[in-house]
Formats: sequence, structure tokens, C-alpha cells
Amino acid sequence: MEILILSCGTGGGHNSAAQAVQEELLRRGHGATLLNPFDLCGGKIARRVDNTYINLAQTSPRGFGAVYALGNAYRRLPWRSPVYYANGYAADALGAYLDAHPVDAIVTTHVFPAEMLTYLRNHGRKVPKTVFIATDYTCIPFTEECDCDICVIPSPMLTGEFVSRGIPQEKLFPLGIPVRSAFRQEITREKARRELGLLQEKRYLLLSGGSIGGGKLEKAVELLYRATRATGEQLIVICGSNASLCKHLEGRYADRVTLMGKTDRMAEYLRACDLYFTKPGGLSTTEAAVMEVPLALLPPIPGCETHNRNFFTRLGLAVEAQPSQAGLENILSLLTSPEKMEHMRQCQRSTIPKDAAQRICDLLEPGGWKNRR
Repeated sequence: MEILILSCGTGGGHNSAAQAVQEELLRRGHGATLLNPFDLCGGKIARRVDNTYINLAQTSPRGFGAVYALGNAYRRLPWRSPVYYANGYAADALGAYLDAHPVDAIVTTHVFPAEMLTYLRNHGRKVPKTVFIATDYTCIPFTEECDCDICVIPSPMLTGEFVSRGIPQEKLFPLGIPVRSAFRQEITREKARRELGLLQEKRYLLLSGGSIGGGKLEKAVELLYRATRATGEQLIVICGSNASLCKHLEGRYADRVTLMGKTDRMAEYLRACDLYFTKPGGLSTTEAAVMEVPLALLPPIPGCETHNRNFFTRLGLAVEAQPSQAGLENILSLLTSPEKMEHMRQCQRSTIPKDAAQRICDLLEPGGWKNRR
């Protein structure tokens, strides 16, 4: 069986979810090609699309929120969005690729490729069966105008929202958000710390702004550095692709702060830490919950991250980390409350599926599609 997996680099979460599905398909012996469809239009186009999103999220979160709000407002109108037509320009290249590389099914973890596939279908092109995977805990703008055969959503609690946006309930499969196998493997804290060269007796706070290094990460580092001066916790800060932030922090903090850019050892760092501070991206929160790591959410970039934060805090999967000295000191009190930490882990365990990648691939297996109900 040959499967094409489509994603975009507008934030690392879409690619991580796509890689999780690819990894599981390859493990089962299937062919699985991961592709950014904008690459078919030339590398400059792909980089422009990705960088426009990342730069806006990093430098102007309010501007990003305004764009998201505009998308929400546009979905009330009775005609298709400019996003659909913009993606239509790339659809022909994707159609030509499919003609040259036939596949049995297509999985997409981003709405842009889903719009391309919809454009092809609306213009009479034959498209294989398609699976769209939502990677946030909300129905983001323009999802409803994508004509995919199956829409995988993170939780059954979101079914009503997706239906209210016009997506038929029979297309909805609340299987969860797929995470790579590294986040599902059993590894002890002691082993993770040993592999990373960390001290067993130390308490570690892990901070991340996601793959793009967004959110109020710098403010959180400053406040936590002060708040832990007396107690001596070590801060590990992952800046992702935000090199300027990493360089800026290097100039201000010399002790008790370990700084790094991107890392391929995120699962080990999650297992090694005592408490994880991150912006509420769909994948970063899911990965932490799958690993049952106590989670404190930094202020979101307005938009889908606001919904992610609300979902996680409402259900006890995380706490909100207000960027103030008092707010972060209150969060740090979790470190001395094993009962609260265990309650959070129990909520994560009962709410967030660990086997989403496997269940999605079950749908793609021969017979799985026909007998998917």
C-alpha cells in the first residue's frame, strides 16, 4: 500500500503529526512519502509560505491573532475563502505529482493541502481517498470547506464544534493527535537524565516556545530565574528556530539556565524534567500529555492556541502559567504537591489517546476503510 502524507512547515506540529503517521506506516511495511506540496511549486514558494507564518507568530502575535479572527469572520460568508483560491494555484502541481506517483490514499495534517485536494476534486480531478488530521483542539478556520473523506479530530468532546461548522458527523473520527513513537516509549526519569547528562538529584524546569520559539518565553525565563533563585532549580530552555531569542538569552543568563535551539531529543527532555512550561501548541501539549508530564501553559499566540489552552486547563490536563512573579511562584508550588501532580497525570491519562497514530493507520489498512465504523 502506498500512502502520500502532506504537510507544511508553518509550525513544527503539523510536520510532527505527519512524521508520526509516516513512522507507523513504515513500521507496518507500507510505502509512505511525506511531502510539502508547496515544494512542487519551487523551494522559494514553500519557504515564503512557511516563513510568513513563522515570522508573524514570532514578531507580532497580536497580528497573527487578528489574521485568525479575520478567518473566523470570513467563514460566516456563503462563498469560498481566498485561502481556497490561493491554494488552488498549487493544486495543479499536486495533481501532476499524483498522476506521476499514484497512491492508495492521502493523509494531510494541514488545511492548505486539504484545500488543494478539494480544489482538484471540484475541478473534476480524480483524487484518492483522503484523511485530514486536525492538530489543534478546535475547528480552525477553513476546515469546513475542505472535502476530505475522513476528518480525524483530537477528542469526542470536540465533535459538536466540528459538526456546527458544517462537517458531517459521519466523517468525524475522534482518534486523537498522532505523536511519534519516541513520546510513547517507556523510559524512566533516571535513564533519561543519565542519557542527557543531567544530575539525578536536581530539579529541572523545561521551557519551550514550540518549534518556532514563540510565546512569552523570554519573560517566563526572566521570572522563573528570579523565582528559583532560593530553591535552585535548573532551567532548560529550548528556543526552537528562534535563533535571535537564543542569542539574546545567552547574553543575560550564565548560571542555572541551559539554552539550546532545535533538538531531536525532546522526548528525553520531557521525561527528565519535573515541570514543563510551553506555549499551548496542539502537538507540544499532546506530546507532554501522552508522556504524562506536569504541564504549565504560557500565554498563547491568539488563535487556535487559545482554544488549546482552554481545553487543557478546563479538563485539568495543565495549569495556566501567568507571566508574573506571583503567578509563576504559584505554579512552582506544584513541585511540592505530589497529589496535584498525580491528579494532573490522571487527567492526561484519561483524556489524551496515546495510540492515535496506530488507530489512524488502522483506517488506512486494507479493509480498515470499508469497516471503519
